[in-house]
Amino acid sequence: MDKPYQISNPDGIYFITFAVVEWVDVFTRQRYSEIVLESLRYCQRKKGLIVYAWCIMSNHLHLILSAKPDFSLSDILRDFKKFTAKAIIQSIQQEPESRRNWMLWIFKSVGAKNSRNKKYQFWQQHNQPEELISNYFTEQKLNYLHQNPVTAGIVSKAEDYIYSSARNYAGELGLLDIQFLE
Repeated sequence: MDKPYQISNPDGIYFITFAVVEWVDVFTRQRYSEIVLESLRYCQRKKGLIVYAWCIMSNHLHLILSAKPDFSLSDILRDFKKFTAKAIIQSIQQEPESRRNWMLWIFKSVGAKNSRNKKYQFWQQHNQPEELISNYFTEQKLNYLHQNPVTAGIVSKAEDYIYSSARNYAGELGLLDIQFLE
């Protein structure tokens, strides 16, 4: 029997959430969101990642993803998390950031509790991937993902939120190329 929250179907499409440790509001700064977007673009070009939907919130991101044949979604996500964590922490250390000491203290404190880290931990360990196995579940997750900024009171219409694929689904140009869910 498969374990819950595991990528067990290599051909599956998954809803995945990555959350920053202690729910630190890192993505209130554009440069950190850009690191995530550039890494997703790289994974699309070089690692076989297929992005169907995405949304970057202040302290987490939601994604609907799969991998092309002969690629492993688990491996792509592992590399994505490792790269983005390192790049964002490096950016926090090197660029002007009023919350630098506080954020690095949190990432170091959490990292010290996890033997798998050398110094800092940026992402929470769990992704909780959920395979989209029905049209109803797919539509539910897509709507949840796109309505997140609306529910949070950031925008009144999902397509007005720049860090989301809702723009693509509304027929506008988004920041990331996606493949539409059918």
